Amino acid sequence: MASEAVILPVGGPHGEREVRISSPRRILWPEPGISKLDLANYVVAVGEAFVTANGDRPVSLQRFPEGIDGEQFFSKNPPKGAPEFVRSVMVVYPSARSHPQLVIDEPAVAVWAVQMNTVVFHPWASRAENSDNPDQLRIDLDPQPGTDFDDAIPVALELKSVLAEAGLTAYVKTSGNRGLHIFAPIEPVHEFLEVRHAVIAAARELQRRMPEKVTTAWWKEERGQRVFVDFNQANRDRTMAGAYSPRALAHAPVSCPLEWDELESANPRNYTIATVPERLKKVGDPWADMQAQLGSIAALLGWWDRDVAAGLGELPFPPDYPKMPGEPPRVQPSRARKPDV
Repeated sequence: MASEAVILPVGGPHGEREVRISSPRRILWPEPGISKLDLANYVVAVGEAFVTANGDRPVSLQRFPEGIDGEQFFSKNPPKGAPEFVRSVMVVYPSARSHPQLVIDEPAVAVWAVQMNTVVFHPWASRAENSDNPDQLRIDLDPQPGTDFDDAIPVALELKSVLAEAGLTAYVKTSGNRGLHIFAPIEPVHEFLEVRHAVIAAARELQRRMPEKVTTAWWKEERGQRVFVDFNQANRDRTMAGAYSPRALAHAPVSCPLEWDELESANPRNYTIATVPERLKKVGDPWADMQAQLGSIAALLGWWDRDVAAGLGELPFPPDYPKMPGEPPRVQPSRARKPDV
């Protein structure tokens, strides 16, 4: 029996390309009945905005060969058999290993990634040709148990003010789940560790202003019912779902850029594979001009130095990171060995 396949025409900066989609009727999201071909058509529909947000960056692919309820894995280097228009770039991981990582330069590459069963796209905060120096400061607002998306909204608005005071212009998107992602374009002149310190400085200032609503505590047992500012998403090789990327959740949500004046009435469940293409047609891309003016993190690094002088230093890194200078012990507080009496 001949294998079922569809040839999908995909426009882009180099003209139209044809991308083969095998098993097009395979259901990826069982609840809404969204197929692999539906996902490919979604990527075509949002292609220009998708590439503007995620293109020219090392990107990791979160792949689901049997749909979102099946096995999944992350793919960082281009899979075998990639077409000639798919490229990669060498990047350095926290372990100091170097490895090629996929780069998306046009919508056809993203559609080809869908053919490889990609559901979620995770772009780096840096550009392909300068992967050591982020050009985006990224902050993940993660509501903890007992809080929800609505609790993250006032936190995001205050964070916008904090970043503005530091000379940065903030952009907001839904995470696709319960949280919010705040991005600010920055000059690509600082390494990841310095950008991490800038994020921590902003997070600590935010916590000072909203201590009952915000926490920077790395250990879950210390967070309480507050919104966690996940500073570790600023590290090298740490990524979050890209703008317009689908998420592997039952109702097929999308991590959707918003205008700030939309935020207070936003419902993250409304931004899905089914609704976002029409939204783009009607309201345009709120992030279209994000990289037009790059800001400086100098003020935030000044805040970091001020906090270090006051006794506030480094915060824990993820468990798979090598031990970092000045880092506190990676021991959950409740398991820390009590001193002998």
